[in-house]
Amino acid sequence: MTAERKREAREKFLIGGIVVRAGLSKADRAFLFGGLLELARIVPGSLEHQRLRDLGEEAFRAAFLDAGQERTEWH
Repeated sequence: MTAERKREAREKFLIGGIVVRAGLSKADRAFLFGGLLELARIVPGSLEHQRLRDLGEEAFRAAFLDAGQERTEWH
């Protein structure tokens, strides 16, 4: 497996984990895809983009704090 394929596989795995954390693992695929298409229309840096990013960061922090860990950066 090439380095690029490994990177892509890891990225897909991480995105799948986000879907599970959001409680959407049993959601209809068309529903999920439609939601992601709507998110893709949000202008980066806009107030809505920042609001959703803040919401996500807060949820990640809460999940780690609940697990007894103190990691706050997700990149």
